[in-house]
Amino acid sequence: MSLSMSQTSLPAFIIGLNALCAILDKAEAFAKARKIDSPVLTGWRLAPDMFTLARQVQAAADQAKNASARLAGIDPPRFEDNETTIEQLKARLVKTIAFLNTLDPQLIDASAGREITFPIGPDNKGRMKGADYLHHFALPNYYFHLTAAYAILRQCGVEIGKRDFLGAIPIAMI
Repeated sequence: MSLSMSQTSLPAFIIGLNALCAILDKAEAFAKARKIDSPVLTGWRLAPDMFTLARQVQAAADQAKNASARLAGIDPPRFEDNETTIEQLKARLVKTIAFLNTLDPQLIDASAGREITFPIGPDNKGRMKGADYLHHFALPNYYFHLTAAYAILRQCGVEIGKRDFLGAIPIAMI
């Protein structure tokens, strides 16, 4: 049995966004315990030329919803990038997951050989077959932003580990 495009994409996006939401819960508790204003924490970044925590979360959500919509052949919903608090970022993740749950897996599955056109920066467009787009562009970008958000929070001192990053993956225990 081969793995379909929807089986490769939707669970990875949903599990990762749920894990990010749980990590943000821990970040919120961390900030409250240390009397750190939420916008201060969401404004942190790993390096001066990297996105802030808020932008990393927005980018992870956008990668998931935009890639899935492109693969399904539909327009993704547009979200304004105006979140400044952890609570607002979590709400964005919830909206993204709700959208992903509305997608027809058969439409995504039919995209493997279809050409996908997508933005690369503000002025350029890329074109790839659906399977290549998912495996070589969408998923790597998605995991990059998830990892960056996780790393920012670790750097700030939030007590999270690998298990938090992996989230609620279906593991069979022997």
